[in-house]
Amino acid sequence: MIQKKQSHTPAENHGPKVSSTIYGLRPVIEAIDGDTQIDKVLIQNGLAGPLAGELKGRIRDNNIPFQFVPIEKLNRMTKGNHQGVVALISPIEYKHALDLIPQLMEGEKAPMVLLLDHVTDVRNFGAIVRTAECTGVDAVIIPDHGSAQVSDDAVKTSSGALLRMPICRESNLKTVLNLAKQCGMQIVAATEKGATDYLEVDYTKPTLLVMGAEETGISPEILKMADSRAKLPILGQVQSLNVSVAAAVFMYEVLRQRR
Repeated sequence: MIQKKQSHTPAENHGPKVSSTIYGLRPVIEAIDGDTQIDKVLIQNGLAGPLAGELKGRIRDNNIPFQFVPIEKLNRMTKGNHQGVVALISPIEYKHALDLIPQLMEGEKAPMVLLLDHVTDVRNFGAIVRTAECTGVDAVIIPDHGSAQVSDDAVKTSSGALLRMPICRESNLKTVLNLAKQCGMQIVAATEKGATDYLEVDYTKPTLLVMGAEETGISPEILKMADSRAKLPILGQVQSLNVSVAAAVFMYEVLRQRR
């Protein structure tokens, strides 16, 4: 079954939008087979049986994020017979970075792409995408697991920017970075462990900027692939900034240099 709810976002978001959930084993399987843009599948703890096994196989084969949850959570989400599974439908259509990056490199301007390495807070995610849209970023890339959901809250926090910004959800970030390098993009990692002041980087070049989670920073394997490790000056005793604030500083420096 498909359950729809209407939620209101700011006026610039062109009015109300509709988000959906799909519940029931067979309907969710059919949604996956029909290439529905699924943000995450919630599965009841201990769910078993042939049809449940078929669903889990589809989820695995299609790299769809999923989470095992108590049945009480599913009961709160729908009054219908969910059979132990609820799928959250994304309000956006994801793009493919492996297709988008070469297209951007063929354009007249040097592309600017933002990669968020496991930024899980929905409000930070929405705020970052809002700034990205304001500063002319061409696309935002997120991992398909361990990232904030493109939910109603994220869309609201982004002031509708999530509905305008190309969002790529990828299973292998290293593959994306390798392609970006091959296409001629520089990889800039924003990290307090960096040796380069963020103002010393030449952002007029085609750039892919990587921001990491507040708690863990950028993944070591991603950090190794960076051409530059840039840091923001910290003068106080608190040694880190909110990731959405740090991302905004970097993005506006890119805009400043390119103007």
